[in-house]
Amino acid sequence: MISKCLFPAAGYGTRFLPVTKAMPKEMLPIVNKPLIQYAVEEAKEANLGHMAIVTGRGKRALEDHFDISYELEKQIAGSSKEYLLDGIRDLIAHCTFSYTRQIEMKGLGHAILTGKQLIGDEPFAVVLADDLCINIDGEGVLSQMVKLYNQFRCSIVAVEEVPKEEISRYGVIEGKMISDDLYTVTNMVEKPSPEEAPSNLAIIGRYILTPDIFKILENTPPGKNGEIQITDALLTQAKQGCVIAYKFKGHRFDCGSAEGFIEATNFCYENFYKKNC
Repeated sequence: MISKCLFPAAGYGTRFLPVTKAMPKEMLPIVNKPLIQYAVEEAKEANLGHMAIVTGRGKRALEDHFDISYELEKQIAGSSKEYLLDGIRDLIAHCTFSYTRQIEMKGLGHAILTGKQLIGDEPFAVVLADDLCINIDGEGVLSQMVKLYNQFRCSIVAVEEVPKEEISRYGVIEGKMISDDLYTVTNMVEKPSPEEAPSNLAIIGRYILTPDIFKILENTPPGKNGEIQITDALLTQAKQGCVIAYKFKGHRFDCGSAEGFIEATNFCYENFYKKNC
C-alpha cells in the first residue's frame, strides 16, 4: 500500500516574480487557501498520511503552515473566524510531515532523488503543488491513481491533452492504448518542439513511482537544460513495460502561470468559497 506523498517544493517560482522573491510559490493563495494545502488535502483524501516535502532556502513558511500557531489560536478562540482553521487543523492532526532541503536546483528528477531518505524503499506518490487538480464530481486525481497502482503495481503518470502550441512546456508520452483513458508508455520526450512531439498527451504534476526510480535517477545523466529529468528516468522503466499513463478525471489548473492561477481562483471562488460563506 502507498502511504507517502512527496512534494518537490524547492523551486524559485520565477514565473511569479516579484511576489515569490520572499514567499514560496506553494504558499500562493487560491482564494483563502495556499496551493500546498490543496495538494496535501488531495494526498490525504487518497489515504496517504505521510507528507514528505522537499524544500529550499526561503521556504520556512511551508513548515510553519503545517504547525500550530498558538498566538493565532488564542486570538481567535471562540470567535466567528475560528472555523476557518478547521481544514488545516485536520491535516495537522491526521498527517505526519517531514522535510529535507534541496541545496541546488537541478531539475525535478533531482528534487525527487533528494527526497529518497524521506521515502525509503517503498512506492510513493509525487504531487507538484502548482498543478492544482480538482474533480468536483468525484474522487481526486491522486485517489484515482492509487486505485490504478493497486491494480497494475507499476509507475503511473497523469496526462492530459494539450494544444500543440503548448506542448514544448511539458514532458510528452507515446504509448499503446489499453483503454479510453489508459496507455502503456513506450516513449517519453522532455519538452519537445511541436514537430517532434510523439503525441499531444502531456505529463502533469501527479505521479505514482516505484522505489527503483531512485536507483535509476542516481544513474541518469543531466538531460534537457542540464537538469536531471524525471522523464528520462521514467523512460528507463517504460522500456521494461513498467509505466502507465492515465488520462485523469477532473480539472487541472497550471497555477505556475498567471492565466492558470486566475482561472483556478475564479473556479474555487464560485464552486467552494461562495457556497461556504
